[in-house]
Amino acid sequence: MEEKYPVLEKAKPFYYEGSDIGVLVVHGFTGTTQSMHGLGKRFADAGYTVCGPRLKGHGTHQEDMEQSTYKEWIQSAEEGYQWLKERCEQIFVAGLSMGGTLTLHLASVHKDIKGIMPINAAIDIPSMKEGEQLKDVRFLDAIGSDIKAQGVVELAYEKTPVKSIFEINQFMKETKEAVSSILCPALIFVSTIDHVVPPENSQYIYEKLASNDKQLVELKNSYHVATLDHDKEFIADKCIEFIKRLC
Repeated sequence: MEEKYPVLEKAKPFYYEGSDIGVLVVHGFTGTTQSMHGLGKRFADAGYTVCGPRLKGHGTHQEDMEQSTYKEWIQSAEEGYQWLKERCEQIFVAGLSMGGTLTLHLASVHKDIKGIMPINAAIDIPSMKEGEQLKDVRFLDAIGSDIKAQGVVELAYEKTPVKSIFEINQFMKETKEAVSSILCPALIFVSTIDHVVPPENSQYIYEKLASNDKQLVELKNSYHVATLDHDKEFIADKCIEFIKRLC
């Protein structure tokens, strides 16, 4: 799928060269790398090599997203993983929302991933299933910027393509089935109030993961886009502690 629109400046992929420990940071559905750049910079400041890929169809225009598929989103994340693989001995993955879904997918496929840090990961969103029932509707209202902190805005699409809802629903279904095959250590973040992804998603992930080393961490002062919210520094601190413990 060729994208028709230019990539927005704050939506471009980002890379930081560092140690032989790599961290892939993955943004969410209709979102951009802007939501993950702060966390990625904290990883870079800690000395790690960091890759923040832009998912296909994101960060341009919702018409581009409408033409993209979940397999292309997987491919975008996979390319980021391979970029790190060429440079690093150990790789960790952190992802927000559908970025968390992609984090789980990668961990189920690549057993060498050292640890994962899903943040409000999505594997079952009832409201998305309702979106599939709509006929003759092309776009729905935006789902971005679910943020508790005043004045903070997520760079995300103003509309959600209905076609993309079919794609994410299929991807979540497949990933939910794969969760029990994941063995690597996991640090799972969940906002106690989330208006996009029900917190029960993270509880399910925590319970079904085959990992012996897993922890569920509640975020009491952030909504869905926690990486831009009040708990963003807390998330970064906990992630860096997690990586240091395992390395």
